Amino acid sequence: MKRIAVYCGASKGNKSLHTDATVQLGTYLAEHNLELVYGGGGVGLMGLLANTVLDNGGKVHGVMPQELVDRGASLDRLTDLKVVDNMSTRKKTMLNDSDGCIALPGGPGTLEEIIEAFSWARLGDNDNPCVFYNVAGYYDSLRDMFDNMVQNGYLTQSDRSKLLFSDSLTEIFEFMENYIPPRIRQYSK
Repeated sequence: MKRIAVYCGASKGNKSLHTDATVQLGTYLAEHNLELVYGGGGVGLMGLLANTVLDNGGKVHGVMPQELVDRGASLDRLTDLKVVDNMSTRKKTMLNDSDGCIALPGGPGTLEEIIEAFSWARLGDNDNPCVFYNVAGYYDSLRDMFDNMVQNGYLTQSDRSKLLFSDSLTEIFEFMENYIPPRIRQYSK
């Protein structure tokens, strides 16, 4: 693993546990020579994460749609910034440029990005492991929803095991190092 895509909010939220976990993740990435791939923003958890990685000597690669660059959303001290046409291209670029995906606590955009990455893994379009950094149980109800999908026959237990919810960086990166993508489902008529 060399580069980790992290999805997180353009807001800091209102819990210091979330900002503390963001700093811990940024420090971990830099100390383990793992480069950050993220949305390129300079505000909220995005800005905190990128600045933490950079302040600890790490590399940060931003990917941002032109419309957000034009609004001044990008962080100006990035290792590099790829400007793309739209959010769909941004998501695909982030997956292509990374070796794993982590979602910090965040809002609808954060959730949408990591869920799409996991869905694409099940289709064979993403070989990256997907992880929810479940700080203080933030994603517990979503974890329960995935378990409910298994119980109701909409997700196999095998595929469910390919998605980790954890509050431990050690467990997260062990999962990522040992990850094997889901077996691609074949259809018969």
